[in-house]
Amino acid sequence: MKVNPDKNSGVASLSPFPEGWYFIASRKAIEKEGLARKTWLGERIVVWSDGDGKVCVAEAVCPHLGSDLAPEAGGRVRNGCLVCPFHGFEYDITGQCVATPYAPAPRSARLNVFETREVEGLVFAWRGSGGRPPQWDIPAPPSGTDWSEMEFWSVRFPGHPQETTENSVDLGHLRYVHGYDSVKGVGSISVDGAWLKSCFDFRRTQTVAGIKIFTYDVSAVTHVHGLGYSFVEVREHAIGMDTRLWVLATPIDGELVEMTLVSQVRQLRRPKRPIIGMRFLPPRLRTRIMNKIIMAAQKHDVLQDVVIWGRKQYRPRPMLCRSDGEIGKYRRYCEQFYPDGQLCDARAADRLSAGTERQPDPRTR
Repeated sequence: MKVNPDKNSGVASLSPFPEGWYFIASRKAIEKEGLARKTWLGERIVVWSDGDGKVCVAEAVCPHLGSDLAPEAGGRVRNGCLVCPFHGFEYDITGQCVATPYAPAPRSARLNVFETREVEGLVFAWRGSGGRPPQWDIPAPPSGTDWSEMEFWSVRFPGHPQETTENSVDLGHLRYVHGYDSVKGVGSISVDGAWLKSCFDFRRTQTVAGIKIFTYDVSAVTHVHGLGYSFVEVREHAIGMDTRLWVLATPIDGELVEMTLVSQVRQLRRPKRPIIGMRFLPPRLRTRIMNKIIMAAQKHDVLQDVVIWGRKQYRPRPMLCRSDGEIGKYRRYCEQFYPDGQLCDARAADRLSAGTERQPDPRTR
């Protein structure tokens, strides 16, 4: 899905491609497509996997004579290797040329590849500033075999991953934009290198035709590992339901961002409260339906945010108030993802949010 608000995103003051891990696709999608071509952080890339399940993400340009390697140009995968459509040079999963149709493979012919990581079947690639190697890793979420199948949804819009990820600490908008009740931060956000953790509680009332049918009582823990990867653990107390959500913001071309949501629900064997219309369903089917309901609610929230993200202007010195939460601390956290120079005045924002920048006392004038 693509949303095209007015071209007034105002994020030009932020470097469009912060350093970090960014989503490519699910392993299932990569294996199904065979060879995929994408625009990713301003790069034309191709993605494929070999017979052993290893994934390669590479620049879609042959180092021999510059041919486009995308399937639309005739690129293909044969025996786990990418074959150039121009002269038939073959590249293995490491990017090394391993064969040509008419001469020994030149050792100097090597694709520009990006380092990859896989988390729960989700494939990410690293984009380092100035070609730097990965500066942190993406941790695996808590293990378990009783999670539902993943539900996916994505949308494209003008924006920036720093602005979208800022929602993880902006508690005020949860009530004002999304209508959450009793929104309350639990402790302060914590930062450990590239890991930011934010915890909050809220209530949400579900209505049908204006009639209140259920109130969710929710605790959420958000784990942010760079601006392209957020993982949210959610506990709904009234039902006794555990869900988890990946929020993956990936810059496309310096203007558009692709936001991908991935949700799972832990199998609902014995809910604390009956779920309307699902009381007598088998647990596996009940869980699958609930996952679709959860994704529909998340999609609704993101589309509300997209209206704002696609039109807002980045403010390096926001006029914050005490109830805005820890936006300043978040901005300081973001500085590490721009090692070539940070353009937002995060420390000034932090002083404002802490209330340390006060007007002069008129009695001293």
